Amino acid sequence: MNIIRLRACLFDVFKRFIDIFGSLFLLVLFSPIMIVTAILVKFSSSGPIIFKQLRIGRGKTFWMYKFRTMHYVDNDKKLEENYPELWRKYKQSGWKLPMETDPRITLVGRKIRSLTIDEFPQLFNVLKGEMSLVGPRAYRDEELREYAKNYPRSCREIELIRRAKPGITGLWQISGRNILNFEQRARLDAYYLKHRSFIQEIIILLKTPQAMLSRW
Repeated sequence: MNIIRLRACLFDVFKRFIDIFGSLFLLVLFSPIMIVTAILVKFSSSGPIIFKQLRIGRGKTFWMYKFRTMHYVDNDKKLEENYPELWRKYKQSGWKLPMETDPRITLVGRKIRSLTIDEFPQLFNVLKGEMSLVGPRAYRDEELREYAKNYPRSCREIELIRRAKPGITGLWQISGRNILNFEQRARLDAYYLKHRSFIQEIIILLKTPQAMLSRW
């Protein structure tokens, strides 16, 4: 039992080390892209450059950062009020709409979303210890409650995800991204959490650039 605890402790230290130095390295590497993106977001539509939203991780909520890609900060409320049919489809399809049909997304927002640049500010969440480079997706609490109702067979996986530290990338992101349904994503996230290892962590990190470049 002591050996298992020691291995878990060593893994957590290793993971935090990778998170700190990896996020610092990536912030320096991507800083020119982030500066240009910030300028484009600022001058292409009104509103803040950084969009923040409450997400859940380790059983509590935190503010997750992204580059703003939508016209409104309260975009869900606007969608529900102005586009009730799209709102219904939005909830039924797992809290997402195709970018081409989502009226909330700006022209610049569509481009930076397609390149995954909108997620770069989450590196600051990693530095703060709220997220990790690798982990389950950072869901909103209401999303997980809705998924628990719609996918009762995934309740065990949902509880694991709720109690874990979320990540920028993860097992399902390198295994099919948005073409996977929620049950498949939850199953992969749960598998990652149950089989945490140094090797799995490195493999996911090494495969993430390829998964990103496949969208460019």
